[in-house]
Amino acid sequence: MNNQDSKSTKRSTDHDNSSREFIQNSALVGSGLMMAGGASSMFAAGSKYGPEVHTQNVPSRGYAAFDTSGVLKPWKFERRPVGDNDVLIDVKFASICHSDIHQLKGHWGSQQYPQVPGHEIVGIVAAVGKNVTKFKVGDRAGVGCMVDGCKNGTCCEEHGEQYCPDTVFTYGYPQESSPTGISQGGYSSNIVVNDHFAVHIPENISFEEAAPLLCAGVTTYSPLLKFDLKKGDKVGVAGIGGLGHLAVKLAVSKGAEVTAFTTTADKVDGIKGFGVKNVVVVDDELKALGDYRGQLDYMINTFPVDYDVAAYAAAVKPFGTYTQVGMPEGFSVSANALGLAASRVNFNASLIGDMKETQEVVNYCADNKVLPEIQVISAEQINQAWEDVVAKKARYRYVIDAATF
Repeated sequence: MNNQDSKSTKRSTDHDNSSREFIQNSALVGSGLMMAGGASSMFAAGSKYGPEVHTQNVPSRGYAAFDTSGVLKPWKFERRPVGDNDVLIDVKFASICHSDIHQLKGHWGSQQYPQVPGHEIVGIVAAVGKNVTKFKVGDRAGVGCMVDGCKNGTCCEEHGEQYCPDTVFTYGYPQESSPTGISQGGYSSNIVVNDHFAVHIPENISFEEAAPLLCAGVTTYSPLLKFDLKKGDKVGVAGIGGLGHLAVKLAVSKGAEVTAFTTTADKVDGIKGFGVKNVVVVDDELKALGDYRGQLDYMINTFPVDYDVAAYAAAVKPFGTYTQVGMPEGFSVSANALGLAASRVNFNASLIGDMKETQEVVNYCADNKVLPEIQVISAEQINQAWEDVVAKKARYRYVIDAATF
């Protein structure tokens, strides 16, 4: 082989090697792009989360109660890793429900602490499990009173997830997958839930206004659906707080003639602005109820305290429907059996709403501008807000800015 042939052969070999390297590098880059493309559907651009959220606990921070005093303090804790059917939501706002107060103060039984309350939660999907098709990263999402449990059983299809024995409620509920042993709620920077128990938050409603719909909204919407309201039906709402003011607004939006019963006289002017026909101030002697005996087709009672059921039920027509949605201490109310018998009212109680109803109420309120009255607060104002809720000073739902956790 002459000198020229040797140089030519070397150039050919170098070219082949370069070609192979280019192909190999291109394949690596291509596979990297494919992986990056897959990752972009699993994590938000510029997200603080990476692939480790699927294998490691997710750091979170929030406000928790540490004993039955119910005093909330900052707390750092961990969520479970994002499972194949889970979504990780960066919380933007969480609103305060009287249930938070009852549960964390032990009014409904002994509790495990520390415990983070909150079951009216809205935010942005930050990561999704590989089986999730309902949500993608960047979606607006909300979480209400349930976070996990039976998804396909007939009990859920026929009766609603809230009545399924496998359901995990949003906070304080035993949960093996939780690093703390119990579910931790939405007064926090993020939350991991099974995608079945998250709902979409439409663009035509603010996060702040959507949050209260996830408990207060669906808890009153569900029985109103069962009333099958017609225009002109006479509906009573007792207790015009977080739940009650939404019950009023929803019933009015359906064309009902609404009578609001309140124990707080300085709420009257505000309640009139919700479109009610009558506002009745009821004192401890309950005399004002006598003027409405047998006049209503339906009544929803939202009182979170014990009260005389029969006295209020008497305002409903014989064979009308009276639904209890408020949950007092010990879950107990006082009912005079003879009084109920005399009124011949169909008395029942309703527990929140199912996931289908939760999505429905969010969409309905967004489309029809049935919006809660809210006050946005910072995390450091939570303890005072709880005191104000108990003192009936809230007008009408406190919403916590999660950026302050």
